[in-house]
Amino acid sequence: MSTISSHLRRWTYLTHRWCGVAGCLLMALWFASGVVMLFVGYPKLTPWDRLKALPPLTGADALRPSQALAGRDVSRLVLNAASGQARYILYLRDGTLSSVDAVSGQRLDSFDAQAARRAAGLFMPAAGSDYLGTVNEDRWTHSGGLNAHRPLHMVQMDDPAGTLLYVSSHTGEVVMQAPRLQRLWNFAGAWLHWLYLFKNRSSDPLWTWTVIVLSAGCVLVACSGIVVGLWRWRFARPYKSGSHSPFLPGWMRWHHILGLGFAAITLTWIFSGLMSMNPLNAFSPSQRPDLAGYAGASPGERHLDASPRDLLLALEQDDFHAVELEWKNLAGEPFVLARDANDRTRIVTAERARLSVMRQWPLARLEQAASVLLPAPVSGAGLMHVYDAYYYRRDPEAMMGGSERKLPVLKLSFGDVGATRVYIDVASGQVALSADRAQRIGRWLFSFLHSWDLRFMLAAGWLREATLIVLSLGGFCLSLTGIVIGCRRLKRKMSHWHLRQS
Repeated sequence: MSTISSHLRRWTYLTHRWCGVAGCLLMALWFASGVVMLFVGYPKLTPWDRLKALPPLTGADALRPSQALAGRDVSRLVLNAASGQARYILYLRDGTLSSVDAVSGQRLDSFDAQAARRAAGLFMPAAGSDYLGTVNEDRWTHSGGLNAHRPLHMVQMDDPAGTLLYVSSHTGEVVMQAPRLQRLWNFAGAWLHWLYLFKNRSSDPLWTWTVIVLSAGCVLVACSGIVVGLWRWRFARPYKSGSHSPFLPGWMRWHHILGLGFAAITLTWIFSGLMSMNPLNAFSPSQRPDLAGYAGASPGERHLDASPRDLLLALEQDDFHAVELEWKNLAGEPFVLARDANDRTRIVTAERARLSVMRQWPLARLEQAASVLLPAPVSGAGLMHVYDAYYYRRDPEAMMGGSERKLPVLKLSFGDVGATRVYIDVASGQVALSADRAQRIGRWLFSFLHSWDLRFMLAAGWLREATLIVLSLGGFCLSLTGIVIGCRRLKRKMSHWHLRQS
């Protein structure tokens, strides 16, 4: 038994010693880049920024949606003027996009450099622009949500922020913005933190498994370090030097003390970073809500065939000035979801051949439509006016900062195997979030442990940020001492090897 114990102890020491050489370097980069990410997020175009830049719709002489569809089977149908002229955007079943001029009915499946500059000018009207060419994917456009828009036109704006805009070649609308300072800080922030230097495309299994393996290795380094640190620390009876650590003053003692002092937060952050990769699909839902069944029909099958002119007139009577219209269905009932430049919504339905404008759906209608989302009964329903632990909003800098997460929201609990919870935005009727048991566990193991994003924590503001910075600095210093110790040990090993060779 003692032999097994001595072997286990020896391998624990060796694992921490040699895996820590590379692990501490990686962890130092993660701690430093994590601090940057508190204040500078990865480039994104939020829904409210996109809508704020859209020109208002007039609807004059615009075709009816049935004329724009021309029998095509689409999953989404949207009308806006992002490219400078009113046009329908058709989201086809095969995942591709097509545009139709809302006045002439001409198909506009490709937008050139001139159209890209025009769209960029509408997005930022006070700035000049310089067309840089097209790119299929670069370090700022890895998001899978951009796949249907590729290739992307790049337009450099002459604004004080030096914003780089990416314009869809299929819809002629701006789909990403990346200011110069944000891009520069990202090299020390999200781009470095997420190891995007190893990522070549939006879906990259090699990158995924690289991050998983490296994160798992660093978890092993942290765990072995905690065990070794506790073995060497004398809690009751100090060493002859009077210290509870056996090491002389210097890098080793600092590494020992910092390792025990910041062990919990180091292990927590490295482990939660590993969980963010959803290893082996541990947090994937057992079944997803049936959104097609919830809608009851696609716009290509059934839609409210009112002219944009009539829709906009009805909305203006409610003092609502739309910049975008989207044709949708709820349990087979066609309606139009209107959005304005302030990211507010209105619902337009047809009742007795007259258009009716609503600010939100009746709860009973939403609950009835939502009953088909999962093959299980609804076990609970309630209207939420405040955020909970799963449905909440983050600042734009955060990874989930682009999610709207509006209130009030209808929360439904289902009696399925995963005890799924579904959150429906009552102002649009859209499913804003769904989370079964596995996804909720993932929320605690990743988002909570990694970001400290409970409501009272986020409300603490600068105090939360200051605490995270101090803990990150502690983890960085711990990693730095490990790098120094590792480099010195490698240098001694190399010197001994050279002496034996000579």
